[in-house]
Amino acid sequence: MIFKKYTVMNINEYAQIVADQKEELALINPKDLCSRKEESLFDIDSPLAQIVIGVRRSGKSTICHKVLKERNIPYAYVNFDDERLYRLESKDLNSLLEAIYMVYGDFQYLFLDEIQNIAEWFLFVNRLLRQKIHLVITGSNAKLLSSELSTHLTGRYNQIELYPFSFTEFCRYRKVDMKDVSTKGVAFKKAAFEEYLKKGGFPELFEVKNSRGYIQGLFDSIIRKDIQQRFKIRYIESLRMLANHMIDNFGQEIIYSDLAERFGFGSSHTAENYVSYLKQTYLLLGIHKFSFKSKERIRNEKSYVVDTAFITERDDAMNGQNIGWKLENITYVELLRRNKPLFYDVFYYREQYEIDFVVCEGNYVRELIQVSVDISSAKTYNREVSALCKAATDLKCNKLTLITMNDNRIIEENNHTIQVISIIDWLLTF
Repeated sequence: MIFKKYTVMNINEYAQIVADQKEELALINPKDLCSRKEESLFDIDSPLAQIVIGVRRSGKSTICHKVLKERNIPYAYVNFDDERLYRLESKDLNSLLEAIYMVYGDFQYLFLDEIQNIAEWFLFVNRLLRQKIHLVITGSNAKLLSSELSTHLTGRYNQIELYPFSFTEFCRYRKVDMKDVSTKGVAFKKAAFEEYLKKGGFPELFEVKNSRGYIQGLFDSIIRKDIQQRFKIRYIESLRMLANHMIDNFGQEIIYSDLAERFGFGSSHTAENYVSYLKQTYLLLGIHKFSFKSKERIRNEKSYVVDTAFITERDDAMNGQNIGWKLENITYVELLRRNKPLFYDVFYYREQYEIDFVVCEGNYVRELIQVSVDISSAKTYNREVSALCKAATDLKCNKLTLITMNDNRIIEENNHTIQVISIIDWLLTF
């Protein structure tokens, strides 16, 4: 096999790339972009680097451009997810910076897109911060960014996590009137939710006809670019099969010894590493079991999927018809959107009964949430209501919520009040 030797580019070649990317900025009109709740989390004028992290194609770049443009901030821009910059090394960054100045002139704001593609990027960022440049940065690897941020940029960054569209954003994009309570308005919201339940919330997905091809391509990019290339995975097919298995079995507790045996890994440690890579790229979202003892919280873990599109739209999807599990998955992602910015944690709870989600502020349990498609049968009703009442007593929590497909009512049971709310109303009440 012949390997092409990496040739260091000169300043003019870097300037050409930066100039090409600058032309793309002129095509972005913030009025055409959907408003997102996370825009309020930007502290753009502070000396802190604004770091936006999340799964590929969740809209990280778009929200950054929107925030900067709406505030009429002139900024320079470099997208490192460009094949011409693929082999860029940290020693080349000063030449790239010189090229940025050639194209943009003097600047105070710099947007660095997918910066984690460059080794030792944090040294470059630190230098720019010392020069009082306001930085906006995106990346698609949680641990890579977080570990290096905490080590090298301690206290000098504002981290914002971005997920695909919430249902509220989905309706806003689709121009569905969320406040219309007429028969037609309710029908339109139900139709929108049916689409959201299947296609999920990746913004670009609404502009393509072949949704399955788009999601499969995105899945392949995460496996190949964000995991295989970065972590030097040798057995890519084993990783791919594991990823498909985890998506098909979302919402289940992870048993690493079983995964190691199923996929022929040498040890449970290898299986744990592979699952960790899937979580770092936000394909999977982990959730730990609740305990008042912090050491016990890390012993058991489930995983959900960052977006239901991966459950239903990728090739060989096996579990796309289970509506109850998909409602649970959508609920968990929404709970992360709502609670992480408040520094609240979300767990599940399991003893002789199970609670789907426990929202905590430290050791204080703020809310208990159950998710069930339908509670019309006595068996289901008793199971869900009994679990909430027991947990309310055991965990000393009075805010009890039961999310269903269609019900809206209040249940009084054993001196406890439970709010039953439809998934659509719950998603739209925030």
